[in-house]
Amino acid sequence: MTPEQPRTELDARYSSALNPRPGAQDVTATDWAEAERKLRAAEVFWITTVRPDGRLHVTPLIAAWHEGALYFSTGPGEQKAKNLAGNPHCALTTGHNSLSAGLDIVIEGTAERVADPARQDEVIAAFEAQYGDHVTSPEGLFHGFGDSIRKGDDLLFAVAPGTAYGFGHDGQVFSHTRYTF
Repeated sequence: MTPEQPRTELDARYSSALNPRPGAQDVTATDWAEAERKLRAAEVFWITTVRPDGRLHVTPLIAAWHEGALYFSTGPGEQKAKNLAGNPHCALTTGHNSLSAGLDIVIEGTAERVADPARQDEVIAAFEAQYGDHVTSPEGLFHGFGDSIRKGDDLLFAVAPGTAYGFGHDGQVFSHTRYTF
């Protein structure tokens, strides 16, 4: 996948720019490079998929940002895998549970299965770099992660963003940035 630089714009309707508070008069869109740094540092993501009957399914997972896409894995019998088989559109989110600090990010896109062994190895290395001992240590929470993908016990998916959003929180200053790819 080729990383794209998105068009970045502040949505004043949902930012402090429209409802200024002290210190908010200069609120700006969050730069995509900052959003990418947050994606690389995040440990927990939430994925939203659509069930065959139209109901949503939301669950936490680990994901790695690598070369312009978010990657995640799942077992072939898990609900998210079943949902993606019928409708590959999904959203992945990460951020902070705080109104006063942080950057929440939403990535909307289409999940594509990654079956090429060379690409899988690249992405497994990205997971190992991002999660370290959680993935590589025998005592780690996801030990054997790479082997389960290589053997086909778990499916690997890539989601390149079609649209992404950054919701910044800095005290009483809020920003809502839209990234269009």
